[in-house]
Amino acid sequence: MDESTPKEKLLKIIRNALISKRDNPFHDLDLDSPIYPSLDETPDIYFVRQFIEIGGKFVYCANYNEMIFNLTSLLVNENLFPVYTPEEEIRYLLMQNGIDIIHNKDDFYEMKTGITFCEYLIARTGSIVFSSRQNSGRRMLTVPEIHIVIAYMSQIVVEIKEALEKMRLKYEGKFPSFISFVTGPSRTADIEKTLIMGAHGPAQLYLFLIEEEV
Repeated sequence: MDESTPKEKLLKIIRNALISKRDNPFHDLDLDSPIYPSLDETPDIYFVRQFIEIGGKFVYCANYNEMIFNLTSLLVNENLFPVYTPEEEIRYLLMQNGIDIIHNKDDFYEMKTGITFCEYLIARTGSIVFSSRQNSGRRMLTVPEIHIVIAYMSQIVVEIKEALEKMRLKYEGKFPSFISFVTGPSRTADIEKTLIMGAHGPAQLYLFLIEEEV
């Protein structure tokens, strides 16, 4: 009688497969050619279209000063308080413009709006890339009801592969332990097939895209 558990049976199959190696039957498989067709627009226009289509809210900014003006106006006009940001330069500029920012770490979970930078923007899917190497960490992707992301045109890439290659060069062997691809506001229809926004993260996602580098 075979008394081995399902786990042991599985491990046995794996061991036998590793011992009895076979030639790859797909040696002519092309893994380098692009999967998707070329974009029919410039990456920046394509990204914006995709981002808006999936529910993101886009704000164009010609330069950094215009971004601060637009950001301040949005926070005040839409009453998006309390506000928290882990980015010191953004915190300082907002305070200079009379915007109250959460300072006490004990009040972190009281925020309504969180403001962060990002790693890259994926044109193909309209996704925003974040990593554990940023000041924002992981919690900023799930805690705030409203997430405002600040990025530059130069951060737009066509495919996910490009973003990962650039991150490998950027961090020189110290690749982030956590990478997240956020595609639009958080949503789910698991319960009775009813769409619910903000179930697992921010219900609103803003992107302030800056044309000029500082």
